[in-house]
Amino acid sequence: MKPLRFILTLLAFLALAAPRGEAQIISVADEHVNVDSVRRSFADQHYYFGLYKDNYFIFGCPIGYRPTRANSDVKFQVSVAQKLTKATLPLGTYLYLYYTQKVFWSVLENSMPMTDLNFNPGIGLAKPIFVKGRFLGKVTLTLEHESNGRDSIQSRSWNKVSFGGSIMVDPNLMVYGKFWIPIVDGKNNRDILKYSGIFQVGWDWRSNNRRLGASMNLVKRKTKFFRGFFDYNLTAEFSWRLSKTANQFLFVQYYNGYGEGLLDYNKYHSMLRVGIVIKPTLFSEF
Repeated sequence: MKPLRFILTLLAFLALAAPRGEAQIISVADEHVNVDSVRRSFADQHYYFGLYKDNYFIFGCPIGYRPTRANSDVKFQVSVAQKLTKATLPLGTYLYLYYTQKVFWSVLENSMPMTDLNFNPGIGLAKPIFVKGRFLGKVTLTLEHESNGRDSIQSRSWNKVSFGGSIMVDPNLMVYGKFWIPIVDGKNNRDILKYSGIFQVGWDWRSNNRRLGASMNLVKRKTKFFRGFFDYNLTAEFSWRLSKTANQFLFVQYYNGYGEGLLDYNKYHSMLRVGIVIKPTLFSEF
């Protein structure tokens, strides 16, 4: 099967697999997300295959430079989660298996090479937080591996023990943070923390009808001197649901900084891309 046909088929499958229509919109009561709906989403609805991070297919070019065949590309991401146990584990946690694959595809060049493939499997615990009948967010503990599957001088890999947390400020806004203990085993990317970072923070906003969305993610790079905003990798995203009964969104993503992909993790990128995204229930993961 040709690469483009395979990817489009896979994204279509993910769109059909995701909850559709009103089932994708968590009900709201007394200005707070309905606790019973959230409990069911952890205990029942996510027992089988489901979405983890955003699944998107976007095309774009750099900001500040003339677009060419060499610097314009397709970026797509496929991300899924599998809850391994139906029963609740100690401390009210749930065990998940995660897999995310991010690809950079030079579709305008001869032979349309996929220049960088990033594989990111993981396994971890997630605990939803409920206080006085309110869903406040969740905390996670995850063991992650990330590599590009290359050999020789193009090989890149590292591992992370990640600690994350998110807080639902209101039914429309989620703020989150995540930091990790790195285990850098790739001999060609010993300095990856200087570019791919040591922790991240951000927010994710959705409109009342879940038609509009916006998010921002900041990844703090490891530097000797604090230089404010210049020490961060920035991802800003905007989405608009195509219809009330669909889970496909028109999608705009802007990336500015280092570490967008593993192969060129130490090279600066400022990229604007547009396309289609399929989103998980509630708020997106990062």
